[in-house]
Amino acid sequence: MSVPSRVPILASAIEPRAKRSNYPEPFASQMEGRTKRALGDHFGLTTFGVNLTTLAPGAMSSILHRHSRQQEFVYIITGHPTLRTGIAEYDLAPGMCVGFIPEGDAHHLVNRTSENVTYLEIGDRDPSDSAEYPEDDLVARRENDRWVFTHKDGTPY
Repeated sequence: MSVPSRVPILASAIEPRAKRSNYPEPFASQMEGRTKRALGDHFGLTTFGVNLTTLAPGAMSSILHRHSRQQEFVYIITGHPTLRTGIAEYDLAPGMCVGFIPEGDAHHLVNRTSENVTYLEIGDRDPSDSAEYPEDDLVARRENDRWVFTHKDGTPY
């Protein structure tokens, strides 16, 4: 393992993650057009993650989901994404932010515009976290520092 950087760097100079998604198919391919730069990982941060995420036109941040333990925070830098929750939609703009508490509203961002959207996403890394996906036959849980995905009936993907 390489030594984390302690030197300031342009966020755009950090290479995007090679793997677009941890989701199994058919969900992983739905993450086309999403690029994440793991800023926190670059500096060796382990208790919370910080990603610089870009959504191309038509892309989404994730599948509509809610966490059991993780807190999330999103700050819009450029573009105008739509925040979908389990109960409403909100048009966002640069400078706007939103936070999500565990077991709160399901949520994700969708880029319905013709321009890229860029935002910071920050979340803790609770090892006992799980996620549910109310619109899809998918459940995620943390096991040995990685996500494991199953169908809602518990059968593996």
